[in-house]
Amino acid sequence: MEGRKPLEARRPALVMRHVHENKLALCVALEAVADALPESVCRAECLRIASLLVPLLREAHAYEDDVIFPAYAAAAPDADLTIQRLRVEHVEDESFADEVTEILLAVGHGEPIANAEAMGFMLRGLFETLRRHIAFEREHVLPAILG
Repeated sequence: MEGRKPLEARRPALVMRHVHENKLALCVALEAVADALPESVCRAECLRIASLLVPLLREAHAYEDDVIFPAYAAAAPDADLTIQRLRVEHVEDESFADEVTEILLAVGHGEPIANAEAMGFMLRGLFETLRRHIAFEREHVLPAILG
């Protein structure tokens, strides 16, 4: 047990890992929709993803702002620029997710897919960006807050 932080101190990292798993599950779902374009898209799955995407990101980002970033700043005093960059990425991700949600809702409600290539490009752009962000947090932020 020596050298290990108590559970209370590790809790933010555990919560963040859980959030990452939820985000990655949505990335898998977005990728499946992109791969199914244009003929095999499940409209119900588009609606399911659309209902989860923005709320999950907003909740995750709020938790990072309120809990993770202060813990990271305390553990890594030179992290200010990194935290600022991650906050900018949060804004960009939420904006991108809003656009993707609009498209998923339209498709889910039966509108024809006007440009499958463009839709696939958008979906892939979002889930690849989210995966990169998660990878960075796992490689840099989580180890720092775990000490």
